[in-house]
Amino acid sequence: MFGHSHKQFKIVLLQFEIMKKIPWWQTEFSTGEASSAAQAISEGRLSQGLLVAEFEERLARYLGVKHVVATTSGSDALLLSLWAAGVGPGDEVLIPNRTWIATAHAVLILGATPVLVDTESDRPIISISDLERKVSDRTRAVIPVHMNGRDSQIDEVIKFGDQYDLKVIEDAAQALGSRDPSGVLLGTKSLAGCFSLSVAKVISSGQGGFIASNHDEFANQLRLMRTHGVENVVEPVNWSRPGFNFRFTDVLASIALEQFKKLDQRLARLRQIYKKYSSELIQSDRCKLIPMDLEQGEIGPYVEVLCRDREKLTKYLSGFEIETRKFYPNLDSARYLFSENISWNSRVYGYEGLYLPSGPSLTDESIEYVVNKINRFYE
Repeated sequence: MFGHSHKQFKIVLLQFEIMKKIPWWQTEFSTGEASSAAQAISEGRLSQGLLVAEFEERLARYLGVKHVVATTSGSDALLLSLWAAGVGPGDEVLIPNRTWIATAHAVLILGATPVLVDTESDRPIISISDLERKVSDRTRAVIPVHMNGRDSQIDEVIKFGDQYDLKVIEDAAQALGSRDPSGVLLGTKSLAGCFSLSVAKVISSGQGGFIASNHDEFANQLRLMRTHGVENVVEPVNWSRPGFNFRFTDVLASIALEQFKKLDQRLARLRQIYKKYSSELIQSDRCKLIPMDLEQGEIGPYVEVLCRDREKLTKYLSGFEIETRKFYPNLDSARYLFSENISWNSRVYGYEGLYLPSGPSLTDESIEYVVNKINRFYE
């Protein structure tokens, strides 16, 4: 090393750092979360209380909605919303074939039937034309999923819901901070918008979720059902309706409040990350980014590609300590979910979809390293 200049030595160190494993998701919990959680514990704020209420209030102001109801997870947000909307045995709920399995499981747990709907041909969002083919006299609700912050044509879905008298519940688990073309935040236009606070989200409390709504009576029912149908768990006056324990906690809310302070900064960084991948990745039919419309306000946590050589590429990148994550399978691959007559625009995402290293803590140097290896692979 004696012949290296100081600048050359820094470059060598940088290359060494990059050669450490690059995980598929990078975020941080390092600027107050631990001390906030410790304070909540020391003050005895362990269950749902004032910190949960504060978190709900701040989210409601940010989203521009009248009500936010925090709950145990994004999955439970979907389950609770469907239950409060009256979905039950004998009903059908239209859901996209491209979504996390929780969307289907929330329907199944209530005894209803998830009916799988194909995606649009160019984006992994629910197909409006296939909705028309799948609706029936048993259909009670539709769940558009804003996959990775993409607008699931929410205005068209709401129009469809109005036409057939269906409840519209938005799965916005991956869409906090993303907007539709009119500038309205996703998850705020329907009966309920369901969000997740799990680890691989823009902000996280480890686990958790919440429901956004502008409907007073619906929100009141959500709050009752969140705690076994009562407002006061200490001295319940009466059992007003069925419910269960879907309560968030002040300990988790203390973490979420610290994370919430970083939301705008993280959204800005995610835009930068997508733009850098977009400008530096050599795209072709063999490997291309799945479109994200930043100009219209869309933004999601992940950078996603379709690659025909997915197995070979993931093995190749793993050799350079680059972690990727294959897309989870389409819902129709679950044998217990009956489906028929799917046109399978969605099939390509299950076969070729891949998450590249993503997350608000990802560095430009890591992106350059990843892109360089992918470009070399496809040369």
